[in-house]
Amino acid sequence: MKGVEYCGVKSVDGPIVVVKRSEDVSFNETVYVRDRFGEKRTGRVIDLSEDVAIVQIFGSTTGIDLQDTTVEFLEEPLELRVGPDLLGRIFNGLGEPVDGLSPIVSSQKINVNGNPINPYARVYPRDFIQTGISSIDGMNTLIRGQKLPIFSGNGLAHNRLAAQIIRQAKLRSSDDQFVMVFAGMGIKYDVAQFFRNTFEESGVLSKVVMFQSLADAPSIERIITPRCALTAAEYLAYEKGMHVLVVLTDMTNYCEALREISTTRGEVPGRKGYPGYLYSDLAEIYERAGKIKGSEGSITQIPILTMPNDDISHPIPDLTGYITEGQITLNRELSQKGMYPPVAVLPSLSRLMKDGIGEGMTRDDHAAVSSQLFACYSKVKSIRNLAAIIGEEELSELDKLYLHFGDRFENEFLTQGEYEDRTIDQTLDIGWSLLKILPTEELTRIKPELIEKYIGRNN
Repeated sequence: MKGVEYCGVKSVDGPIVVVKRSEDVSFNETVYVRDRFGEKRTGRVIDLSEDVAIVQIFGSTTGIDLQDTTVEFLEEPLELRVGPDLLGRIFNGLGEPVDGLSPIVSSQKINVNGNPINPYARVYPRDFIQTGISSIDGMNTLIRGQKLPIFSGNGLAHNRLAAQIIRQAKLRSSDDQFVMVFAGMGIKYDVAQFFRNTFEESGVLSKVVMFQSLADAPSIERIITPRCALTAAEYLAYEKGMHVLVVLTDMTNYCEALREISTTRGEVPGRKGYPGYLYSDLAEIYERAGKIKGSEGSITQIPILTMPNDDISHPIPDLTGYITEGQITLNRELSQKGMYPPVAVLPSLSRLMKDGIGEGMTRDDHAAVSSQLFACYSKVKSIRNLAAIIGEEELSELDKLYLHFGDRFENEFLTQGEYEDRTIDQTLDIGWSLLKILPTEELTRIKPELIEKYIGRNN
């Protein structure tokens, strides 16, 4: 019963508190736990049996004892208070303001766990988002309503790349502006400060909502952070009709927190100790992106995850790849060459790219140029491996042309400034200037009329 406090704590194990169950307790219900000094901790019910309820505390359980601790069941799930003044605000991982301003003034609260979207109500994503980054716009295009993760490694430039996308993202097909929702899970203070400073300096902070669960916050808080962020995004998109870009970093920290909770609860571990429900748990988060019939707004999602040991077959990137529509993969070797952004285009993929490019959306030559650049750069990789064995001087003249193409492709197409915002026309024109290096007969993925239009009859 709401407002009634119960005694009966049976055990405390890390963030998990086992309490005597009262009537009408439900799964995911919010709970207040008060110690002998009256200090209140918030938690939620994560498991139930006939006699007990298992409560997960969002914070420290120090000071909670078995005799003098009381529990209050609130008969409602964890909710986020939303309102028109969300934009420009900074919250902690539980949706509480940390920017020194007053709480959101609104009577509207939304369940952070979200509501399942009817698949029939979804609208297929087709609108091209121009990020101003050639390696994404030209070869791994981001589409409005898509979920396109960035697979990175520790120490790579994923934060800089995400900040650049947030600054530069725009719809080519309309004048509608993006608003941003940023969720940081287990991030260091300097990372949180980097994003905040970047948003302030570029003037976009007024259209950004930030949720940050810092590294020194309880790891359990990381489980709620992306759900709070996506709840805010759903309110802005589906009730206010805005186009929302959601950046979630770092999903690896989220999964580590999930593994910690699973181990504490004594659940049977799956691959590398992660719980067997890791796939469905990630899907709950990723599938909250998209467009819905009857709503002008949309949610586009860019989760960032650092692959442990740069292993793309690790369970976290592996399962993420199954759920999302592609990935942008960053490469340590390119980063060590001084390239920014160090996007490895060959293992990167955008499964929705084909539906958002072409005449009327980007340009009539986009698909052909992208396919040809992929094919040529793939051949460059093979020739570099051959040159490492037999020596570059033993290569044919055509192979040497390909090596020249590969060097210029990396230095002119993939590499660009952190504040350089290229239009899709500039990106495709750079692609054509590189393809001119090769004989026309090597351009087997482009129709002759396009070659004549953009290069000329004789190359």
